[in-house]
Amino acid sequence: MKISMHFRGGITSKSTANGSVHLVQRTSNAKACSAQRPLGLRQVKARSMAEFSSLESEDGYMNEDGVFAEGKPASPDDNPSFDESEQERRSNDAFERVRVLSDALPFIQDFRGRTVVVKYGGAAMKDETLKELVVKDLVLLWCLGLKPILVHGGGPEINSWLTKLDIAPNFSPSGLRITDKATMDVVEMVLVGRVNKSLVALIDQAGGKAVGVCGKDGQLIRAKAINKEELGFVGEVTAVNCELLNSLCDAGVIPVVASVASDSDGNALNINADTVAGEIAAGLGAEKLILMTDVPGIMLDKDDVNTIISKASIKEIRQLTERGIIVGGMIPKVQCCTASLAQGVKAAHIIDGRQPHSLLVEIMSPEGSGTMITG
Repeated sequence: MKISMHFRGGITSKSTANGSVHLVQRTSNAKACSAQRPLGLRQVKARSMAEFSSLESEDGYMNEDGVFAEGKPASPDDNPSFDESEQERRSNDAFERVRVLSDALPFIQDFRGRTVVVKYGGAAMKDETLKELVVKDLVLLWCLGLKPILVHGGGPEINSWLTKLDIAPNFSPSGLRITDKATMDVVEMVLVGRVNKSLVALIDQAGGKAVGVCGKDGQLIRAKAINKEELGFVGEVTAVNCELLNSLCDAGVIPVVASVASDSDGNALNINADTVAGEIAAGLGAEKLILMTDVPGIMLDKDDVNTIISKASIKEIRQLTERGIIVGGMIPKVQCCTASLAQGVKAAHIIDGRQPHSLLVEIMSPEGSGTMITG
């Protein structure tokens, strides 16, 4: 859903005290122009048809509002705006935009002032056009009074830079990036120095206000290594500084969080962005946790988008996992969602970040665009 704003202008005319329209008969004589006087509408109507035709062809014409105008009247041949089908289409488009805004009113009222944590990453970040749309949707939510917090990864760009530096990307069977010291340096450079600041800049360009941080800033995220022998500098969240995030939101800015933190010894740790988003949402008691992924949502058949599950409870999610319907990379995502729900988040959503405006559709419509998980 793309929302645009149009400004319409009109023509105004002056009237006398008794309400009659002032029409001015123009002449090429400068002296006569200085002495010209307004002609009442009745006087114009009193002219013969021949005189009126002469007036229309030589000096101007009477428009639809009964106002005398210079030049010749426009016609469908030289003005495309006279195309009735085009006018009808524009009218329908304008009505549809207003209807969409009207339908969204209950959702705006429900979620105004509420915190929404959005995790953004994956293939949706590789398309610059999609990235701009996601940012604009986020700024729109901010303008409507919601308190969005953007948590991002950046796997594709990390892989790109590792390749440039002749460092081979490695992953564990569980899907976590094996992060040695050289890889960790690249991860921190890309996530904190490039991706984070580019998102902040896009938000600013879209009319929002953003502050970019990582887990190291203000002790936002405390972490510890998971399994240093096998995974290297990969961590898990032990605590979130909710006061810092609340202060940023209350100051009217959008926090943009890179999923890099440090342990008690100051070592940088790479943390899964889904996990960071889930822990932040849980710590803040957020209204919603939204994971923007590369799939439409949870599907009964992973190859058939028509089998998408629009809503499920934690119990149903566990049953789907036991039946082997939720597999692979979807498992840690649903685990993140269910863990955050257990800690007080109202609802968790898995949506397709590759679809334009999927974020707005999920929050501002009853149908949604992906899978909503509730407690």
